[in-house]
Amino acid sequence: MTKSVLCSACLLGILAAPPRVAGQTTPNPPGGEPPPLPTAFVARQDPQQPKKTSPWLLVPLVSSGPKMGTSFGGLGAYLRYFDADSEVSMFGGLFQYSTTHSMVGAVFARTSFGADHHRLEAFAGFGYVENEYEDYLGTGQPFKTTDDVRAVAGRYLYRVKGNWFIGAQGVTANYTVAGATETDQQILDILGLAGVNAGGLGLVLMHDSRDNQDMPVKGWYTNLNNLANRTWLGADADYAAYRLESKGFVEHGNGHVFAVRQNNQFTSNAPASAEATIDLRGYKLEQYLGRYMSSIEMEERIRFSRRLGATVFGGVGWLYGGSSAPIDSDGYYPSYGAGLQFVLKPEDHMLVNLEYAHGSENNYGVYLKFGYSW
Repeated sequence: MTKSVLCSACLLGILAAPPRVAGQTTPNPPGGEPPPLPTAFVARQDPQQPKKTSPWLLVPLVSSGPKMGTSFGGLGAYLRYFDADSEVSMFGGLFQYSTTHSMVGAVFARTSFGADHHRLEAFAGFGYVENEYEDYLGTGQPFKTTDDVRAVAGRYLYRVKGNWFIGAQGVTANYTVAGATETDQQILDILGLAGVNAGGLGLVLMHDSRDNQDMPVKGWYTNLNNLANRTWLGADADYAAYRLESKGFVEHGNGHVFAVRQNNQFTSNAPASAEATIDLRGYKLEQYLGRYMSSIEMEERIRFSRRLGATVFGGVGWLYGGSSAPIDSDGYYPSYGAGLQFVLKPEDHMLVNLEYAHGSENNYGVYLKFGYSW
């Protein structure tokens, strides 16, 4: 995945995980009512609760870390079921502003229709971020940059058989990075980090047997995709990016879930600004770069009640293959932390998530956001 796409993903984390297979849960009753909760949650439901709930979703967004300082904002979305056998579709927007005078925003759509045989996702986003690095690219030196990104992306998936989907995706983005001082800019010039224009198309192969896209308790998911950036599509150069991600979920106890994620990003002939980066909680995107990145994370999702839960997680990422920049960040990057969750809409499996994550070299983050991290 290119740097531009990674920055765009930060603007819209909810698009990072494609929807589940509708056939794994009881279909919606006529009229498009939301599907019931997984078996582990049914006993906790209030029998007096009305069946119809508001289609609107409002979520506060708060984060704190070395990259953007402390940021505040919100997410608003409209939820709709297009037919009885499709997933919940979501249309909305988000915005955050930070104490470092940084801001990010996006509008998005995540849809499922035609008895969940068609899934279409799209978003347009922007970001203006004042970065403060204590250890930039592993040099051990403090550094300040200003990142500016504009991006539009989309993905279409078609169910071909069972839990298997094929599709296509595209992205166009303009990502620039500038030093906060003349010295910082000179260092960026030496490293060849001036940002990148991306314009690419690619294919997607996906398997998804999860029982739910936002709060899965069982099943597994694998996504293999690529982006071929080409100058005739607006990219600065011809280069390729590939991503392979797998996630598994195992229910145990009284509604608890053990989850594992293995993630890979590979680039070919990419400029330094478009190389792979560590994609773990607690780390800032584009702080550490390399041609290839692989990571593994494990997470225990503890269920206290119908609406309250907690997470304990840990993992490690690995950058390897060197870098086209004079300085590369090859090596291991651990991550661990914990969090609390509150389920806003049990019928639609929508939750808000507060987590603290810690990495190496004084990297950390506090996040209040919509949904699980993955």
